[in-house]
Amino acid sequence: MNDPAPTDRDQSAPDKLGYANALSELSQILHELEASDVDVDKLADHVARATELIAVCRDRIGAARLRIDEVIADLDGPGSPPPDVRD
Repeated sequence: MNDPAPTDRDQSAPDKLGYANALSELSQILHELEASDVDVDKLADHVARATELIAVCRDRIGAARLRIDEVIADLDGPGSPPPDVRD
């Protein structure tokens, strides 16, 4: 038996979406919203999806920032203050 093919929305669920894909989709939504013939019936859906995508991007950036701080702390050795405490 073949499994049904996932929909585009399934593949782009926020928990499975990477930063680059989220940013690309945001760009596409922005392009559509900038068009002079925006479909008002789809406007709310576009704004809701853009909100989800922005949250994904913020989460990915925050996670990367934490990971970078951990790597830097490891380089500095144990007992070193976190990067934002130095200087």
